[in-house]
Amino acid sequence: MEWAEIFSEGRTVAFILLFTRFSALFMAVPIFSHANIPVSIKAAMAFFFTILFFGAVPALNIPTDSLSLTVAILGEMLFGLAVGTVLQLAYNVITFAGGQISFMMGFSLASAIDPQSGISMPIVSQFLSLLALMTLLMFDLHHWILLYASESIAHVPLGGFMVTPTLFSYIIHAAGNMFVVGFMIAFPITALSMLADVIFGMLMKTMPQFNLLVIGTPIKIAIAFVVLMVTLAATLQIVTIQTQDAYNFLDKLF
Repeated sequence: MEWAEIFSEGRTVAFILLFTRFSALFMAVPIFSHANIPVSIKAAMAFFFTILFFGAVPALNIPTDSLSLTVAILGEMLFGLAVGTVLQLAYNVITFAGGQISFMMGFSLASAIDPQSGISMPIVSQFLSLLALMTLLMFDLHHWILLYASESIAHVPLGGFMVTPTLFSYIIHAAGNMFVVGFMIAFPITALSMLADVIFGMLMKTMPQFNLLVIGTPIKIAIAFVVLMVTLAATLQIVTIQTQDAYNFLDKLF
């Protein structure tokens, strides 16, 4: 490829659109969107992968006027946001479940800043979120995302992404599924905590001197921790399966 062709108007527009696609992906998808990764590092990664995959970009057939370019750039940003939303809904299952577990353990007020999202969330949610993040790293989710970005160049033309009814239907289904699976993960601890409340209530009726706050609360927390350790492997496996299903759906965006 000659230098004149590399710096032609069409190739320059293609470079800008590809850079926008990678930037949107790295700002929206799990792992790459981690709040502890500086924006400058994300921009540098987007620029590096743009140069790396620029040779695979086919010729563009879009006008180069300002309106068409604005629409194309917005389309690339929407593509990254759509991919990030699909994967984040699967990943947020563990965060929602952690919130329910924290509530049953009485840790709802014990919150800290989550390094993944940069917002305040219960400690149990943050702990499970970090474990799920390490599990997804172990299963090479970051490599899956880069592979998907590479395949999208050939199947989704730059500036040609369109939101389909299938995407809206999946997001609505995934949002509902997040609550269902989150409740399912938290159910063992929720059920045992409610059973412990019933037992403690019966004890207080038979033994009024029984101090629920002093004795009952530590017992409930200990039971919840034991159940959490027993079900931790299954919980992380559920999150992995949910993320794999979300990744498999991304092929339908092509």
